[in-house]
Amino acid sequence: MDTAQHPDRLAVVVRRLAEVCEGLDAAERQRGLLLATIPPEVRASAVNLVHYLALRRFDVRELQVELAKFGLSSLGRCEPHVRATLETTRGTAESLLQVIRESYPGVHADTGRYPARCSTRGLSFQAGTTMLAQHTEQLLGPVATSGRETRILVTMPPEAADPLRGPALLRGLVEAGMEAVRINCAHDDESAWHAMVRHTRGAAEATGRTIKILCDIPGPKVRTGPLPPGPAVLRWRPSRDEFGRVVSPARVALVPVDGSDPPVVPRGVDVAIGLPPYFLDHLRPDSAIRLRDTRARRRTLRVRSRLETGGWLAEGWTTGYVSPGTVVAAHTETGELLRASVRWTPRAEGTVTVFEGGRVALCDMLDRALPEGGLWQGAPAVTCTLPEALADVRVGDRVWFDDGKLGGVAEAVEAGAVLVRVTHSRAGGSKLRGDKGINFPDSPLRVAAITEVDRRILRFVAQHADMVGLSFVNRVEDVRELGAELGRLQPGRRVGVVLKIETRRAFENLPALLLEALRTPPVGVMIARGDLAIECGFERLAEVQEEILWMCEAAHVPTIWATQVLESMAKTGLPSRAEVTDAAMAERAECAMLNKGPYIVEAVRTLDNILQRMASHQRKKRAMLRPLRVAEGFEWEAGETAPA
Repeated sequence: MDTAQHPDRLAVVVRRLAEVCEGLDAAERQRGLLLATIPPEVRASAVNLVHYLALRRFDVRELQVELAKFGLSSLGRCEPHVRATLETTRGTAESLLQVIRESYPGVHADTGRYPARCSTRGLSFQAGTTMLAQHTEQLLGPVATSGRETRILVTMPPEAADPLRGPALLRGLVEAGMEAVRINCAHDDESAWHAMVRHTRGAAEATGRTIKILCDIPGPKVRTGPLPPGPAVLRWRPSRDEFGRVVSPARVALVPVDGSDPPVVPRGVDVAIGLPPYFLDHLRPDSAIRLRDTRARRRTLRVRSRLETGGWLAEGWTTGYVSPGTVVAAHTETGELLRASVRWTPRAEGTVTVFEGGRVALCDMLDRALPEGGLWQGAPAVTCTLPEALADVRVGDRVWFDDGKLGGVAEAVEAGAVLVRVTHSRAGGSKLRGDKGINFPDSPLRVAAITEVDRRILRFVAQHADMVGLSFVNRVEDVRELGAELGRLQPGRRVGVVLKIETRRAFENLPALLLEALRTPPVGVMIARGDLAIECGFERLAEVQEEILWMCEAAHVPTIWATQVLESMAKTGLPSRAEVTDAAMAERAECAMLNKGPYIVEAVRTLDNILQRMASHQRKKRAMLRPLRVAEGFEWEAGETAPA
C-alpha cells in the first residue's frame, strides 16, 4: 500500500486506537475499588486482565486488517501486555502519519481531535511475559527439562499408594519428566493419599527435583444414584474367533458359600459360582459338573485345578446361564452321584434402558410418588446424588447423562422430580447405570462448591498439598469460601488454588473468578475439557478453550490442559494420531495433565518429547521461526540464488 495515498485511512486508525485506549482507562477506573483489594505483587496482572476484557468489548477486526495493511502490529499477541501493545501501536501509527505530512506537503489528513493518551502504568512487553513465568513457577514449580516451558502433571493411580510398587512408579515418572502429581480425593482414602504424598516426596528427594502436589476435592458432582440390582443370573461364555469357532474356554471359579456372607472371588476368572462346601470337597481335577441351565439346556463344566482362595477353577466350552437354585451334579471318586444347588451368583448391575423419544424421571428418591398418567406414565425412575440440584431445573433445560452419551430436555418439573424427554441416545436404546455423571448446562444451580465431604478432605489438603483443585466452581462466593476454609485450617501456610472450569457458568464467570482468586495467589486454571464439551457443546469446545487461554494469559495465570491427553498412549502404549496433535496443542498452556494407565511412564516420556519439539516452533500463539531442516536440505537449481 502507498501510505501517502491513504492518509485519511491512517488517521482513522489512529483515532480508533485512541478510542480503545480510552476504553481501557474507563474500565480501570470502574474497577478501581476491586483492584485496590488485590495484593500489590499481582495487582498489575489484575489490571492487565481488566484491560484485556475492555479491549474485547470492542470489535476491532476491521482495525486489525487496517493495521496490517500499514505494516503495524495487528494486536494479535497482546494478552500479556495489553496497554503496552496498544500504546506502542498507536505511537507508531501517529509517527507514520507525521512522516506522511512532512514528506508529502500536498497531503492534508484531517486527523480530528484525539483523546488524551492512556496512562503509562501498564506492563511493558517483557514484564507481562515474565510475570506469567514467575506465577507458573510459584504454582507448578520449575520445569524439569530444558527446551520446554509446559509442565507435566500426572493423576496418581491406586498403585502409587502401594508400599512396594509406589516408590518405583513415582521415581520412574519423575525421571521421565513429570513436574507435579494430582491426587483425586474423590477416590481412595486418606491412608492412600498419605502414601502417595510420601512416595512423591521420596522420589523428589532421590532425584533432587521439586515435585508439586495438587489435591482435587470432589465438589458437588451430580451423579445418578444406585439403582436396584438386576436379577442374580450369571453367564459364562467361551472366546470365539471371527468365524464363531471356540478358541478358549470360559474360566469359571467354583467358590464355597456357607451362610449368608458373599464368597471371596479370586482374580483372573471370568465368573464365579457359589456352591456348598460339601459338594466342592468331593471334586477332583477333571471332574465333570453337569447341569441344566436357566434355559433348560444341558451344560458341562470341567474342573481343572485348586484355587488359592478356596474352591476350584473350572472351564466351560459352551455358553451357560445359572442362578441361585440351579441344580448341579457330579460323581465322587467312589462313583456316587452327588447333587447340590447353586447358592450364590452375583446380581447384575442395576440399569434403566431408555430410548430416543422416551422419558426418564430424575428423582430425589426411588420411591418418589410420581404423577399418575400423562407424561409421567411408565417413565422409569433414576435417583440423583445431589437432589437439591433438581429444584433449579426448569422446563426446557437440557440434561445430559454419562459424559454426554445420553441426553434430553426437561419436559415437566415436580417437587423433587424432573421428567426428561430423551432426545439423544444410541440406536436401540441406551443403558443408564448408577454413579454416572449428570450435567445441567442450562440450569442456574445454586449448590455450594464446597460440600461437607470437601471440608473433611481439606484438613488433609491444608497440611500436605501445594495446590487444591476447586471442582465445579461457579461463583465468586465459592472461591471466597475455599480461601476462608484454608485460612482457618492452616493460617500460616499458603496453598495454591486451581480453579477447575467444568461448567458453562464457570466459563461465563471466569473474569470475576480470576479477579477474586488473584486476591490470594498463587492461582491457576484447569481447562476440564470433558465436562466443558458437554456443558458448552462439543462444537464450541475449541472456541471455549481458546478464550480461557486468552483470559488467563491476560491475568498472568497459568493454565492446565486437561482431559484425555495421550489417553490411548497411557492405556495401551500406542497413541492415536489425533492425540499426538492434541498433545502438541498443549504447548500453549503452562501445564498438560495425563491420566493414569498401565503405560503412564511411557506416556510422560512421549509427552515430554512432543512438548520439547513444539517449543522450538511455537510459544503460546507466537510462531518461533527456527531453521527448518527441510529448507537447509533444499537443492537450489542452476540459475537460482540461495538466500543469504
